[in-house]
Amino acid sequence: MNNLTNKKILLIICGGISAYKSLEIIRLLKKNDAEIKTILTKNAKEFITPLSVAALSQEKVYHDLFNTDNESEMDHITLSRWADLIIIAPATANTISKLSHGSSDDLASTVILASNKTIFLAPAMNVRMWEHQSTKDNIKTLKKYGYKFIGPVIGDMACGEYGEGKMSDPLDILNEINTFFINQSKNNRIKALVTAGPTNEYIDPIRFITNKSSGKQGYELAKSLSRRGFDTTLISGPTNLEINENIKLIKVETAEEMFKATQKSLPTDIAIFTAAVADFKVKNKSDNKIKKQNYINIPLEKNIDILNFISNHNSMRPKLVIGFAAETNNIDVYATSKLKNKNCDWIIANDVSKKDFGFNSDYNEVSIHYKNNPMKKEKLSLKRKSEISEEIVDRIVAQIN
Repeated sequence: MNNLTNKKILLIICGGISAYKSLEIIRLLKKNDAEIKTILTKNAKEFITPLSVAALSQEKVYHDLFNTDNESEMDHITLSRWADLIIIAPATANTISKLSHGSSDDLASTVILASNKTIFLAPAMNVRMWEHQSTKDNIKTLKKYGYKFIGPVIGDMACGEYGEGKMSDPLDILNEINTFFINQSKNNRIKALVTAGPTNEYIDPIRFITNKSSGKQGYELAKSLSRRGFDTTLISGPTNLEINENIKLIKVETAEEMFKATQKSLPTDIAIFTAAVADFKVKNKSDNKIKKQNYINIPLEKNIDILNFISNHNSMRPKLVIGFAAETNNIDVYATSKLKNKNCDWIIANDVSKKDFGFNSDYNEVSIHYKNNPMKKEKLSLKRKSEISEEIVDRIVAQIN
């Protein structure tokens, strides 16, 4: 398992009878040459001692949010940035509830809330607690936020009951972590390009033509790709959004600038065009503000079709070209037509006439159309755009592998 060599793992141990298994997780990680740091919650110290954890990890054990010995270190930020991956094992029903509600009342929950890394949870609780509707709702919420789950499994419990809720075996947890890094290592060699947001085509120094777009779906796709280890470039029109520092961000304003930035970013393996590029630009932009008049004639000319150009590029066409189609009617008809006419591999269509999702919303509902299977259409029902992005990237990973 040399995929774990020198990987930085932050293990958060919560209070439950399964906490003793965390000692075996530490031993296995150390055996496979991973670097490991640990956080014990207050309740975890009722089941295992900081001394036993420190002896196995050969590192300091963190447990206090306000540590007078490390006032300047800001442990909740330092630890969250240090780790390549965070694993919570065992993840109790209480911890799952706290995280789903964004609580940060101790070091463990504060580190998690401050983290920009992939977080795995290995749940462990009584079968009735696992099956309770509130737990199901909390897990559903965490999955929307991008948390990953390992287990639980079915088996005999310490309380004497039998059922689902038993923490996964430490070796199975190790295998899941190892697989994560295997996939990340594979994806690191794969380049992905995403365009997002609108473009502005100026009439004069003040006024411009644009298309409506918040850029949120494109930004979430770039984040999802980056989390999976892809070498990700995001070319963005004007937005107020922020992006992770490990994603290469190229800011542009006009369609021509976006086209030139896209060309310079080639070759790439995957290209996803979510940007709402203005179809037209002003033929003769005025250098000065145009004064109010009863009538103004503004000749327009077509902008270059970036998606069409890249998708039909003979020598540097990406292996997978994905276009987006924002439509207000006849969604499937226009999507399949665009799929064929622009020579895309996939078209992802969404109905922007809906007021409760789409533009400026954190939610979306899309359908995916495939060139190699024109009769196939996959619908991703209404979800957060972050969750839609994860499902799209799941399909990208499945295809490239």
